[in-house]
Amino acid sequence: MMKKMGWFLLVMVLAVFMVACSDSEKEENTKETTAGTTGTEQEQGTTESKPALSGEITVWAHPYTDGTGGEGDMWKEIVANFETETGVKVNFEQIPWANRDQKILTALSAKQGPDVFYLIPDQMPKYAEENMLLDLTPYLTQEDLSGFVPSSLEATTWKEKQYGLPILQTAESLVYNVDVIKAIGEDPTKLPTTWDEFKVWAQKAKDAGYYAFSFAGGGSLNNTLYPFLWQAGGNVIDENSNILINNEAGVKTFELIKEMYTNGWIPQDSITALEHDSLYLGGKMLAVNGSGISVSTLLSEKPFEFVIAPPLKETAQATYGTVGMFVGSGLSKNPDATAEFIKFMTNVENQRKFNEITQYIPTQEAAKDIFASQQYLAQLAEYTQYAKPGIIHPSGRDIMPLIQAELQAMLEGKQTAQEAADKAAASIEKLIK
Repeated sequence: MMKKMGWFLLVMVLAVFMVACSDSEKEENTKETTAGTTGTEQEQGTTESKPALSGEITVWAHPYTDGTGGEGDMWKEIVANFETETGVKVNFEQIPWANRDQKILTALSAKQGPDVFYLIPDQMPKYAEENMLLDLTPYLTQEDLSGFVPSSLEATTWKEKQYGLPILQTAESLVYNVDVIKAIGEDPTKLPTTWDEFKVWAQKAKDAGYYAFSFAGGGSLNNTLYPFLWQAGGNVIDENSNILINNEAGVKTFELIKEMYTNGWIPQDSITALEHDSLYLGGKMLAVNGSGISVSTLLSEKPFEFVIAPPLKETAQATYGTVGMFVGSGLSKNPDATAEFIKFMTNVENQRKFNEITQYIPTQEAAKDIFASQQYLAQLAEYTQYAKPGIIHPSGRDIMPLIQAELQAMLEGKQTAQEAADKAAASIEKLIK
């Protein structure tokens, strides 16, 4: 009897042990599966469940129109829709463009600034380096980002972190005077696509008594040197502060500008000029780097028939185009609602509303249908894929005048293209160190 009882107890112990092991394995498998899922989601910036939103946020924006196109009503509608959808109260304020950096930085330093505000790419890295921005990466899925123009996301990213979502974009490209094209014996349906092809047209324009191109050397390099530098496959500096302006692509770009000036393809005052509008609108110039504003001027004043060409290509096809983004404060006390508002503001529906009124180009591809009936804006919208927003670096704004000084000295005949590029590189190195 005792022997049978012993076997019975042994069987019971083994059964309990096996069940416990089985349960333990199930629990471990569940943990591994959950951990694996969570890890994948974190890598992609996704979460299974959204936290419930509550509280309030403060949003600062700027006047993007002259105030006559319904911009105020648009903001009221967007804010009301967000509040209804999320239950978060939005304190919205439009602040002037003047001294905006100072106002934002002062407010953030006092820990009283907005939760959401507007930046452009040459501002964003400096704010990010000072830990003033909310990293949006954990709040975004691949699906959230899939509809954006890739070049617009590049402009809102710093050191592989998504610090903003883009709301608007511009793109510049060569806008040609058709009368001048015909005067030099060329076909307005067969526009130059490369540097070499443009040089041929430039010389023909010079021989016929026209300038080929506007080069405002006293203005922003975004509209003069930089597009050619990107087309050559170059850049000024990367995010790790490696200076690139005097590499082969950089020197080649300086040489191109020197060739334009020496051959008389650009006006003699190009060294310090701020614009050449009177020459272009007066029919004395073959082409300018134009944007939506240029198109609006030509359509309203009708000085001549015009055509827009795709951006030129040397090694790469590229042009300049700014990006406007909404960012979140790194000091926000309500980061979940802050991130959600930025996503909401830049979705397809709201991009249509915003850009229909402001007449900027949406950064969501699906929202570009607002220009379906506007030939020229639709064409420029197509070119945003080639647009770069300037130099994305904390010192981007301070770098520009250093390059400009050496470029001007080169055009004055004081140094070669190589010397200009090397001196610019040395000045940038001194600045960032």
